[in-house]
Amino acid sequence: MTARPTSPAVVAVLAALTLLAGCSSNKGGGRAADMEFSAVVKAAAPIDPTLNNTCKGIVWFYEQRDGTMYVVADLEGLNPGQQHAMHVHEKGDCSAPDGASAGGHYNPESFPHALPPNEPRHAGDLGNVLADSSGKAHYEIAVDNISIRGKNPIESRAVIVHAQVDDGGQPVGNAGGRIGCGVIAAR
Repeated sequence: MTARPTSPAVVAVLAALTLLAGCSSNKGGGRAADMEFSAVVKAAAPIDPTLNNTCKGIVWFYEQRDGTMYVVADLEGLNPGQQHAMHVHEKGDCSAPDGASAGGHYNPESFPHALPPNEPRHAGDLGNVLADSSGKAHYEIAVDNISIRGKNPIESRAVIVHAQVDDGGQPVGNAGGRIGCGVIAAR
């Protein structure tokens, strides 16, 4: 999976929402993470590094009236040129030095693990972000199996960035250690 939407429909919707929102940047250089889209509800998870790691950034969630959730992440401190798995985890607790306090993948419907856009999959399966040569990543994906406060709510849960790529394997994608953690809060 690439770090940007591959579906022409997703790209078209993101472009249209950007124009409709009249988005402008403040310090962000026009990045999608600075845009409000036309969200009914939005939430964010500021990502902080776990012990001995450098991953940090922010993951935004923009919930639309039609139930689509746009997830936009801007991260840094990743391994240059490497893919890193990103998941919503069941608990909004980043207190453990290794991020283990966030629990397992968020999976309220007891589906098998899978990479988007494959279905069924854990509600928390968000795919992989690709770091550039300086260890930074920008990632956008549209999903329809989570909400902020409705079906499969993600508010007060954690986003975990993993050390390795999610290979789609069972039960959780073999993604390695947790290098970044942030709790999702409505804004």
